[in-house]
Amino acid sequence: MDYRHIPAIFLADAPGLDFLNSVATPVDEEVDWISDGEGLLGWLEQAELVPRAALAAMRSQATPAELDAVAAQARALREWFRGFVQKRKGRPLAARDLRELAPLNQFFERDEQYGEIVVDATNGVPVFGLRANRRWKSPESLLMPIVEALARLVCDEDFTHVKACEGPRCTLMFADHTRGHARRWCSMAICGNRAKVAAHRKRLKERER
Repeated sequence: MDYRHIPAIFLADAPGLDFLNSVATPVDEEVDWISDGEGLLGWLEQAELVPRAALAAMRSQATPAELDAVAAQARALREWFRGFVQKRKGRPLAARDLRELAPLNQFFERDEQYGEIVVDATNGVPVFGLRANRRWKSPESLLMPIVEALARLVCDEDFTHVKACEGPRCTLMFADHTRGHARRWCSMAICGNRAKVAAHRKRLKERER
């Protein structure tokens, strides 16, 4: 299926999990939004992880083959981290889990990030702040905001509340931030509604019997 005609899915309440959800089956066929280099650029733009100017520059400077190669790295990173999350979702992380995160730290060692002091005077009162910028020197640099999102998932989220949608065919994951942590579906409009329809049909059949 052509992913370019379908908006990417962002309903996980955690950018790192949204990245895992960049391959999904929203209707009947599987869609991989980062199946090639152009798909990766499009997904990064929708996720607002990379400035549009940087993406435009990368499109003009890198070859399609180079971008396709980075997309392949992103898919490999996605599936490796999916295994990490699936094995640990539903329970707090333990200190020993750090050993499995070595690939993320190896990425951070290559990062081209730097700080910049900025000022916001939109309300008439100057407010100074520190902004993190990144040098987008190569196609591989596009992986860095993804790595950062995965790291923030590990550091900021309680894995006890990281869940997989209960939809029978759904592969989406999410961070349950609801009161009482009772969320069961990726979306009530998608899998939640399907479950309601299925339950209704089941009750009708039981009545007919």
